[in-house]
Amino acid sequence: MTHLHGKRLPRPGYGRTVAAVLGLVAALCLGAVGEAQAVSPAPAASTAPSAERWTDQPHGFASLAGGTTGGAGGKVVTVTDQASLAKYAAAEEPYVIRVSGAIAVQPFGSDIVVTSNKTLIGVGETGEIVHGELHLNPGTSNVIIRNLTIRDSYVEGDWDGKTTDFDAIQMDTVDHVWIDHNRLTHMGDGLLDIRKDSRYITVSYNQFTNHNKAFGIGWTTNVQTEITIDHNWFTGTKQRNPSADNCAYAHLYNNYLSAQVSDGDPTWTYGNWSRGQTRMVIENSYYDGVQHPYQADTTAQLVQRGSILKNVSGRQDTWGTAFDPREFYDYRLDAAAAVPALVKKFSGPQKRIGTTLHVPADYPTVQAAVDAVPDGNAVPVMIAVAPGTYRAKVHIPATKPNIVLRGTGHDRSDTVIVFDTPAAYGGSTGSATVRIAANDVTARNLTFSNDFDEAAVELTGEQALAMKTTGDRIVFEDTAFLGNQDTLMTDSPKLDVISRVYIRDSYIEGDVDFVYGRATTVIERSVIRALSRGSDTNNGYITAASTWTGNPYGFLITGSKIVSDAPAATFHLGRPWHPGGEPNAVAQVLIRDTWLPAAIKSSPWTDMSGFSWKDARFTEYRNFGPGAAVTEDRPQMSADEARVHTVADYLRGTDGWAPYARH
Repeated sequence: MTHLHGKRLPRPGYGRTVAAVLGLVAALCLGAVGEAQAVSPAPAASTAPSAERWTDQPHGFASLAGGTTGGAGGKVVTVTDQASLAKYAAAEEPYVIRVSGAIAVQPFGSDIVVTSNKTLIGVGETGEIVHGELHLNPGTSNVIIRNLTIRDSYVEGDWDGKTTDFDAIQMDTVDHVWIDHNRLTHMGDGLLDIRKDSRYITVSYNQFTNHNKAFGIGWTTNVQTEITIDHNWFTGTKQRNPSADNCAYAHLYNNYLSAQVSDGDPTWTYGNWSRGQTRMVIENSYYDGVQHPYQADTTAQLVQRGSILKNVSGRQDTWGTAFDPREFYDYRLDAAAAVPALVKKFSGPQKRIGTTLHVPADYPTVQAAVDAVPDGNAVPVMIAVAPGTYRAKVHIPATKPNIVLRGTGHDRSDTVIVFDTPAAYGGSTGSATVRIAANDVTARNLTFSNDFDEAAVELTGEQALAMKTTGDRIVFEDTAFLGNQDTLMTDSPKLDVISRVYIRDSYIEGDVDFVYGRATTVIERSVIRALSRGSDTNNGYITAASTWTGNPYGFLITGSKIVSDAPAATFHLGRPWHPGGEPNAVAQVLIRDTWLPAAIKSSPWTDMSGFSWKDARFTEYRNFGPGAAVTEDRPQMSADEARVHTVADYLRGTDGWAPYARH
């Protein structure tokens, strides 16, 4: 675009935006008629559902004796194949290993060895290990396994698992392990085997399904294992739910046992078993259709309190004093009646787990975090950027959709992505601090800046973009765009391809053509600052649209405020941009219900590169403020036309996109 020399003026301060976060509210029913409350009194229990049912920190015994941190502090990698998974899981150094998609293990039933200081975490609900086992050898320490589905190593006809040892997860003589939010199903022997004096273990919010021997603990004559087992769902399983052999302390609470396999076995179909010298405490669990819901050897101890029993039969053993879990750690205890609904909703892999990449905690730069998102990503991944100034360019390529880029500071000005390249050094696109070519990208609570100082040097290409987008369904919320000429370009891959951008509660500043491009772009409830260049006649142009003639919707600025410290009647609302003289780029801009400053010219639209503004589609509707007027050179949209030029009309497209609807 034509360069107009000028000078950046100091920008105003920003107001703090307070985002209201809605908690998840789940209505939980009380127990059905006919349920039996176990007679032992229960401790005080929480009956109200929580907005957050889990954190990224382990609880229970895994939190003691130094805690369990997994691969925290190590590199974060995303794996999609067996070779990469095996490589990083077995490495000597710490890793956070994000598993994206299903990984089929070969040969069938093979082990993936997991060494110390590792976190294996599924990305959303996608992470699966099929036909393979995660195996922790003796001496392994500090491992987190979360949010994975491990499935389908069952050998047809081997219901008792006598010919193979294809567990989902097996560990021998390990310490500090957290098994959380996994789905373990249909394997060859056990689903989860925790063996041979393993210590400081927590097993929480998992699903054990479609299996004979679900969960065994022990295989030792020593009495050392300390284990917390909470909020797990055992359904369609027969035995070991769990079986705890010679555990020093086994704390089971808020677990749900349902739909037990019923094959007529009078002994080896059961729920919880306290074996050997185990001291077991069961609290506020729910047993529905379970034979022998809880039982204990004469040498063991079992204390049960507050559980609900429904359609059960067989042994319900309680004897001894066991131990008091609260002497070891604090914990949240839910009412037994709430357990089925809670566990059904919150156990197993969750969409929100494993989908956040932290900058700089996990990755040193924003670009490094973007690069870690798998190509073809189908699960929204959040890149959480800590407060600070990140002086580097960022490119989100078209192969990496479904990214949420979020600043974690209190204010959008706390987190700034900035660089200073002008168009003279790489062209207009090459000047952009941030480029978004992918679809379905959202940015929140951030500032994007190009701080090239055009007053300090003389160049022929002083355009300097803070942001360029070409993807579809791009959202900016509570963001700031800082620059001079060409600050914000919203574009599309080619002229006749329509991309849509929604900008809300944001701030945009510049002087020449600083909101431009051919994307269908809505700017709502935002502040647009037209910077003065010190001229008494022409300080610049707010928009330079290049809308495809076949697209009825270009730029819509609505419910916003345009401000300026430029002298009165020295700023244009826009001019029509025909890139390369393209005749089918016919600007469409509507500014409606927006406050206009005195700096706006009385004839606010102007020609560009030989193309008349009168041939473009420039209109206003119900604007106000000192710069608003109705004159012959200010086309006004009729009320009938305005009814089909709303935010919804601009963004709907053929897929019904409505990003504004969540507000």
